Amino acid sequence: MRETEKIWMNGELVDWADAKVHVGTHGLHYGSGVFEGIRCYETEKGPAVFRLTDHLQRLHDSARLLQMELPYSVEELRGACNDVIAANGLPECYLRPIAFYGFGELGVSPRGNPVDVAIVSWPWGAYLGEEGQRNGIRAKISSWQRVGPNVIPHTAKATGIYLNSMLAVNEALDAGYDEAILLTSDGLVADGSGENIFVVRDGVIATPDLSTSILPGITRDTVSHIADALGYDVVEKSLIRSDLYLADEVFMCGTAAEVTPLRSVDGVELGVGPVTEAIRDEYLRCVRGLSTYSPAWLEHVALELAA
Repeated sequence: MRETEKIWMNGELVDWADAKVHVGTHGLHYGSGVFEGIRCYETEKGPAVFRLTDHLQRLHDSARLLQMELPYSVEELRGACNDVIAANGLPECYLRPIAFYGFGELGVSPRGNPVDVAIVSWPWGAYLGEEGQRNGIRAKISSWQRVGPNVIPHTAKATGIYLNSMLAVNEALDAGYDEAILLTSDGLVADGSGENIFVVRDGVIATPDLSTSILPGITRDTVSHIADALGYDVVEKSLIRSDLYLADEVFMCGTAAEVTPLRSVDGVELGVGPVTEAIRDEYLRCVRGLSTYSPAWLEHVALELAA
């Protein structure tokens, strides 16, 4: 993570080194926070954030599921994202808005604690590596199960939920793989540690539905639209481990990971197929303003601070 000049924190831009929280912060002790991952891309018309409003609306929705009232509207957060991009002079970067219960009381209930909001931006390349994005990564099915839909609100992008993902990806990395795939308690395919998953077989693209405790990914939605435009059938359905092994192609997607092929699952070789390549390439054109979808999804920003 490369240090940049400024971080937006509770309504103002502060120096990177001054963006601090108290050790008694509620979110630090209990994972009581929500966040987003957003990318700004350099385009022919200048820097543009991909589906910014959709991400910020999901941040608000996540907060509502935690009974957390954000002190800033979607529109105010849009302006804050613009300001932090401008302050750091980054035409291409990753944005991390985060909201969490701050310092006050340290009981399990966060009631009475303030809600702190910050936005960090920094340059970040391909999350799973440029080589992996081109030629695929090796994934392992984790022994850690995805938390159930009535255990914690999985449609919230909440900080505490990602302990589940951290355990899974660490297990995969320790075993020499690049990423983990989590199953539900019923043995259904859920997702990766930070990505949604798609399986291609006989020309049909399938992805797990929300009942498998997955995050309703914005990139997942983008990929479904792109696949449909390219003439592929996309279905949401239950998938099991065997579907991964017998697939023609498997790929993951997410804001950080973008579209990344899986060249193998548990050592079962799959390779990188033409459907994945077509969707990946069109996605990368889209985020850089080179697709017919781009105008609807790119929100251009000015590299100057709001008045």
